[in-house]
Amino acid sequence: MRSESGAMARRLIYPLYQLGNPQIRVFRTNYFVTLVRPGVPQPEDTVQFRIPMEMTRVELKDYLEKIYNVPVAAVRTRIQHGSNKQRDHRNRRIKKPDYKVAYVQLAVGQTFQFPDLFPEQEETIEPGSFDDIQKKFMEDERQRQKDDPRRAGVPSWFGL
Repeated sequence: MRSESGAMARRLIYPLYQLGNPQIRVFRTNYFVTLVRPGVPQPEDTVQFRIPMEMTRVELKDYLEKIYNVPVAAVRTRIQHGSNKQRDHRNRRIKKPDYKVAYVQLAVGQTFQFPDLFPEQEETIEPGSFDDIQKKFMEDERQRQKDDPRRAGVPSWFGL
């Protein structure tokens, strides 16, 4: 009996052929690919993904080109080992799972930039509104609670 690992687990099972015109077939992948915001700055034509350990570079390239119509020039992968520094209530080490990181370089002329989901908005506060009064009160409180430079670091509750 064969174990279901490696190539056996990746085998695609196609739906049964049925008579009819036109034949509608929907193929879904066996993988979940996650777009990751990189921790260090990357070139504008490079996109970082977290992919399953079983997925190869060729499969990722086909996945992006066929499903999302993204032109891919190159794919580089690395395996990130999960840390085992955390400990449980019995002081035993807990290992986080390993995962694979893929760096996809887009074709010439293509760039990718994360959208700004939370843009900074200019505050327009009307004079006399609740927000205006609250802002003035908070500024006064900050000014009042500032340390006195003449006390040389002695706390205000310590009276002389």
